[in-house]
Amino acid sequence: MCLDNRNPLGYIHPPTTELQVKPAPCMAAFSSRGPNTVTPQILKPDITAPGVNIIAAYSEGVSPTDMGFDKRRVPFITMSGTSMSCPHVAGVVGLLKTLHPDWSPAAIKSAIMTSARTRDNTGKPMLDGNNVKATPFAYGSGHIRPNRAMDPGLVYDLSINDYLNFLCVSGYNQSQIQMFSGAHYRCPDIINILDFNYPTITIPKLYGSVSLTRRVKNVGPPGTYTASLKVPAGLSISVQPNVLKFDNIGEEKSFKLTVEITRQGVATAFGGITWSDGKHQVRSPIVVGGVRG
Repeated sequence: MCLDNRNPLGYIHPPTTELQVKPAPCMAAFSSRGPNTVTPQILKPDITAPGVNIIAAYSEGVSPTDMGFDKRRVPFITMSGTSMSCPHVAGVVGLLKTLHPDWSPAAIKSAIMTSARTRDNTGKPMLDGNNVKATPFAYGSGHIRPNRAMDPGLVYDLSINDYLNFLCVSGYNQSQIQMFSGAHYRCPDIINILDFNYPTITIPKLYGSVSLTRRVKNVGPPGTYTASLKVPAGLSISVQPNVLKFDNIGEEKSFKLTVEITRQGVATAFGGITWSDGKHQVRSPIVVGGVRG
């Protein structure tokens, strides 16, 4: 038996769009990971969004390969990376600012983060690139859900003084801080960076127990929110008060979260707190890195 290669034939099939691929979403292996090496008390990344094989506009000033011999020019190309994920989030930010022009950048960020999802379309926890369960060090608060972000219920907002206090605790001197404030700003005598009003809660090292505060602002109708906790093994987590009642839009209320070691260990523990009024789910991850006893 021999093959006739004198008249070879090839077939090009048109591409098809695959829908309802499962499991999805999942984290790409190349995605940047936490923990935050600069300010470990703030969880990074913040959020994840579509970033793999994204069809995007492309400059026709260069070729797809950027090689001299490649003379092709294409208006669109398939790309992957943070450079694809970021525009999705930026677009959602623009839509939210149009819908809520009075929201601060921090409020918009909070709405995106607290409404994100951590489960895929099979109802199971999102997987990482190696097919194991992903953690907040991979996806931050989760995968973006724009429609949920339009109506988050509560947000973790930040004031100008919050930002200035962050610079204080980060070691900036008065002249450096004045470049941001435009005037002299006196740093408080005591600042706990764990109290920075971020939509996530991160304790880099825990010795015994620690308490921290957060404040939430109502951006929806009046309602009563009850806290539920996801407590990892080896820890005890409590919140006071565990019920927050809001009568007006813009009303702010604070709560205290206490995390205590019940079993000593060295592994990073992941938990969470969710405030719900029955309609909204305002979720924040809790990361405790290194349970020392």
